[in-house]
Amino acid sequence: MQGKTMVRGPHGVALALFALVWFSCVWFGSWELNPNNATRLFATFAIAERGEAKIDRYQSLTIDKAQFGDHYYMDKAPGMTLMALPAVWGLEKLTGVRSSDQVIDATNPRLASFMRLRLRVAVAIGAAILTAFASVLLLDMATGVTGSPAAGLYAALAYALGSIVWGWSTTMLGHAPVAALLLIATWAIWRGTATPRDLMRWRYPVMAGLALGWAVVIEFPAALGGVALGGWAIWRTREVAWRARRSILGVALCGGVAALLPLLAYNLFAFGMLFRLGYQGVVGFNGMQQGLFGLTYPKPAALFGIVFGVRRGLLWVSPVILLGAFGLIRMVRARETRDIGIAAAVVIAIVLTVNASYIYWDGGASIGPRHSVPAIPFLALGLAVLWQQWERPGQRIVLVALLTVSVAINLMIASTDVFGSEVYANPLWQRTIKAMFLPGNLSTIPNDFFGWSAWRGLFLYGDVAVPLLVLMLVWTRTAERRVRAA
Repeated sequence: MQGKTMVRGPHGVALALFALVWFSCVWFGSWELNPNNATRLFATFAIAERGEAKIDRYQSLTIDKAQFGDHYYMDKAPGMTLMALPAVWGLEKLTGVRSSDQVIDATNPRLASFMRLRLRVAVAIGAAILTAFASVLLLDMATGVTGSPAAGLYAALAYALGSIVWGWSTTMLGHAPVAALLLIATWAIWRGTATPRDLMRWRYPVMAGLALGWAVVIEFPAALGGVALGGWAIWRTREVAWRARRSILGVALCGGVAALLPLLAYNLFAFGMLFRLGYQGVVGFNGMQQGLFGLTYPKPAALFGIVFGVRRGLLWVSPVILLGAFGLIRMVRARETRDIGIAAAVVIAIVLTVNASYIYWDGGASIGPRHSVPAIPFLALGLAVLWQQWERPGQRIVLVALLTVSVAINLMIASTDVFGSEVYANPLWQRTIKAMFLPGNLSTIPNDFFGWSAWRGLFLYGDVAVPLLVLMLVWTRTAERRVRAA
């Protein structure tokens, strides 16, 4: 088994996969005036243009805000806003247009266009890159765990395009980036502890620490998953001499602390104190006063709704992903992969428990359980094991069919708008498919910016995506034959 664990994801496939996933996230868009997108954009405008964090001028356009004294601020963790600063600053320098030039009115089409462009560029240099990079690392890790490049590609495609990770990667929300960063840290821990030689390479603990630290800057609950992965890293290095182990863990800790510094800097910049959080001043959401910012205890009904419920259930928007649970069980049962399976299962359990404990567990205007997105890459890892072990043609046909259905569902979600509505009992069918996709209410670069018809924009996406997918399949098949012949 040790020989199999060192099989790498094919480099050509990895490059094509990165291109496909990044392109897929950038080509489609989400509604720029959704309150969650808007509050992060408004904070970015304030910082980039005026050198302050107050969003007083824009606060009437978002229900997601915090109030301290007479001023309004973004009520979120600052990570996504900080990542968007280069996009907003750069576009201001290129175009000479600022938010102060716009009439702040929800019905103003010029304001919508202004925000849409900046949202798209922020996604392109932020969420899209993280999701694409994480998909490449999942390809490598799943290939290494199973010894099968085909299994690795299957898991990576299910994660990036067969789940709601795709749709949430078109937004400025932190769910998909946190999922990517937790996976990046997992890969770094796994790869960095694979051999004694890897233990001496400082890039792995640095990478793990930075990824976990930045995940917390994006979404504070990511700290809980980070603690679980940190414990796994300690266990993976249990046989290393204490002096070397102390150095490895110290480097990882330094990376995490370095990544957290922008959070403290933002708090000082925005509020004049290091440890104030925007959530402390949330306006209009009384449930946030319960427990710890809305977190109380896990409710069975909420957990059922997150996994199986028609309104928000993962089963309906990402059916292939739930199969990964069976693969994780097999990983835990196998001695060679037991620790990886347990670590993945613990992260999944933490994410689902936190989501089920949140007073607003359904995520408001959402397609699927958006707060549970960070669990998806760990479920996808289990899919690689299923692919490897389900070798009969009939079993593989079922897996391919389920992935195809999941990709089709998430293409419809990503190409319309991943923000659902709270008024629908079945938002996937009633809103995404019936009200938006079938009538052609799509959001693509050509129809949003160049006046093309929506369907032409979708077909052009296919003209790029399908050849990339075919190329990956051909290269993966070749790599699979080489592994079997070795």
